[in-house]
Amino acid sequence: MVTQLQPTVQKDIIYPESDGQPMADNTKQFELIVFIKKNCDLLFANNPDVFVAGDLLWYPVKDDNVTRRAPDIMVVFGRQKGDRGSYVQSQENNIPPQVVFEILSPGNTHKEMIAKYNFYQRYGVEEYYLYDPNTSELTGWLRSNNELQEIEQMTG
Repeated sequence: MVTQLQPTVQKDIIYPESDGQPMADNTKQFELIVFIKKNCDLLFANNPDVFVAGDLLWYPVKDDNVTRRAPDIMVVFGRQKGDRGSYVQSQENNIPPQVVFEILSPGNTHKEMIAKYNFYQRYGVEEYYLYDPNTSELTGWLRSNNELQEIEQMTG
């Protein structure tokens, strides 16, 4: 007797557009997120192939709606401007955000920030900037030899 296998049907993956978390913990953090996002919009206003988003879920792994992060601000070169419910990398020519900004809030833990760094390291972010509004400290990392390396001297 021959057993015929039923073809498997690929179900459409649903990528949630919200993680249920607030965009910011306080007004200072919110204002900085909006300020940086809007300035990136202005900087790249004449380039239709630079997508800038704030607090948008990014799904870096194809067919995986669990692995995700919502950077405070992300900049993606090579992707058209436009509205999106989330940034599903496999639907965006597999281009990851190249630049990510995070604004620290009182609710951020050291463990959480390490997890964010590791996520950005693993999924191909080229530049990662972390700003602490309470101390005005800006820390940055730039990808070199396939690894995010701290920028020793942040100037300008």
